[in-house]
Amino acid sequence: MIAAIVYQLTRNLTPEQIKEGGFDAYFVDHTTGIYPQSAAGIPFSASALQCKGDPITDLFEDLAAEQKARTTYDNLLRLIDNPDVREPLKFLRAREIVHFQRFGDALRVVQDHLDSKNYYAFNPAVDLRPKPQPRKTAAPTAAQPSAAAAAPAEG
Repeated sequence: MIAAIVYQLTRNLTPEQIKEGGFDAYFVDHTTGIYPQSAAGIPFSASALQCKGDPITDLFEDLAAEQKARTTYDNLLRLIDNPDVREPLKFLRAREIVHFQRFGDALRVVQDHLDSKNYYAFNPAVDLRPKPQPRKTAAPTAAQPSAAAAAPAEG
């Protein structure tokens, strides 16, 4: 959605508008095509998508990503007064909040199914804990006398 907004805002720029808006360096490399990068010009990298395979770690990463996205939308909304841009940004911001809430719910479910005394001690996706088995102790029977009964009497 952000790419579509940027494209709509830049597709009909004149060369003068491109230069005046400080868009010329970007335009030289990408014309008005969308090239995912940060506001500082750092290109998008898949390394921004973190996944460790541990549900707790991954859910905390997801929570942080949603908050970072929400903060970015907040910052954009502080700078933009065009209602045609603000409305989609407000929708996207609200969506980040809902995602944050759902990831929080998922984290609570994962934590509820772990050892509540120490849920950071293992990776529930890999370190499967076997359920403790009750100890099997054979009770002496008439055919099988106990060790005390089988021992010779001292005397």
